[in-house]
Amino acid sequence: MGKPTGFMDYKREDAKASSVNDRIKNFNEFHTPLSRDAQAQQGSRCMDCGVPFCQSGMLIGGMVSGCPLNNLIPEWNDLICKGAWEQAYYRLKATNNFPEFTSRVCPALCEKACTCGANGDAVTVRANEYGIIENAYEEGYASAKIPSVRTGKKIAVIGSGPAGLAAADQLNHRGHSVTVFERSDRLGGLLMYGIPNMKLEKQIIERKINIMKEEGIEFKTSVNVGETVKAEDILKDYDRVILACGASNPRDIKVKGREADGIYFAVDFLKSTTKSLLDNGLKEGTFISAKDKNVMVIGGGDTGNDCVGTSIRHGAKSVLQLEMMPKLPDERTEDNPWPQWPRISKTDYGQEEAIEVFGSDPRVYRTTVKEFIADKNGKLKQAVLVKLDAVRDEKTGRLNMQEVAGSEYTVDVDLVLIAAGFLGSESYVTNAFGVEVNARTNVATEADSHKTSVENIFVAGDMHSGQSLVVRAIREGRDVAKEVDESLMGYTNL
Repeated sequence: MGKPTGFMDYKREDAKASSVNDRIKNFNEFHTPLSRDAQAQQGSRCMDCGVPFCQSGMLIGGMVSGCPLNNLIPEWNDLICKGAWEQAYYRLKATNNFPEFTSRVCPALCEKACTCGANGDAVTVRANEYGIIENAYEEGYASAKIPSVRTGKKIAVIGSGPAGLAAADQLNHRGHSVTVFERSDRLGGLLMYGIPNMKLEKQIIERKINIMKEEGIEFKTSVNVGETVKAEDILKDYDRVILACGASNPRDIKVKGREADGIYFAVDFLKSTTKSLLDNGLKEGTFISAKDKNVMVIGGGDTGNDCVGTSIRHGAKSVLQLEMMPKLPDERTEDNPWPQWPRISKTDYGQEEAIEVFGSDPRVYRTTVKEFIADKNGKLKQAVLVKLDAVRDEKTGRLNMQEVAGSEYTVDVDLVLIAAGFLGSESYVTNAFGVEVNARTNVATEADSHKTSVENIFVAGDMHSGQSLVVRAIREGRDVAKEVDESLMGYTNL
């Protein structure tokens, strides 16, 4: 514990965001990191709790509380407080393969469970994690660590998202030979094309993957296993296979007029922007553009918020964001105490930008689409919306949203982005490998296992657990690596 009274002596300080007017002019990351001295001071606010909920990663009230990776947060906060930045890096890397990603995109479950936050402001954990990893790159601590011994075992990882990369990283350092197959033209999966550049600049991904290549991992892009490459060929050439293809089936909105021109899945919209940005600097006509359009985003989660922020950067005429559920309370309620995940309303960067640009919050709660209306050429021009009421099921206690009779109204809209979540794995992959799926179309396994119904095939990430967070996917990748290693060697030290 760097300073026993640190949490009382110093106020919470976090990385500062650029002004809305400045940051919407480009797709760059827009937070200014804290100085080394400021981060050391923030590290001193860590209380070295007897029960550090920040690193627990346990289910409380049906939701995860604390870091799913069990990051040793009090330890590395203490180390940076004392100026031991290299040691802090090694303690961070002991549990997290990719702090350069999580320190940018994780919603900081650790901070929501911080003891300081029970009666005040939580420790700035994510900003300190960012400082540790970026300092490590500057000082050379994060350079390649090439395994000195190879086992002769070959592993194929299908998918280069956070779960696949974490599994590959772990197994490579164990001494196995790992090949990662990616169907897209660039590596990173969700990290590359599912998360906008302003949250995670893509050279950060490439920087880490280049190190992984130097460490001996082989990467193959534009290879669609199950289509361009046969699953049986992969099984013949490799000792073990890990499926880490993500939850790739976007949930659709099936209403009258859905076929109108101008309705897209959010993932396609976001991918088109990032790919165009990287390929040609957003050359007109090479991406799905929101410029001068009335945009409607269906879905209130992180992906919906990313669509709002991206549309504003395109130059949208207006942005409307629909949320089916009622607005959450602004503060914790009595039935949602610390250290549970706080079920409260938050205004994210995209909504902040919409408020600044358009003068009001883009979100409309308890509302959904009833019909899309196209012009004579089939282009989307309007949407009929309807209000919803939350009715609690007496048997299950769950809230069901029901239409309010006579509450329909029409809005002008040129572009609709569906950000309603994902349904599970894609059938062409699961059919190609012959693995069983469950009712949610995730690949089926026994509890606390990553083994599929087919010998020598394992699964990890969203394809296994359903749509979740990057930090949870990394946890899955680490866990499946341990299981694969043990199946190959008869024991594991991962």
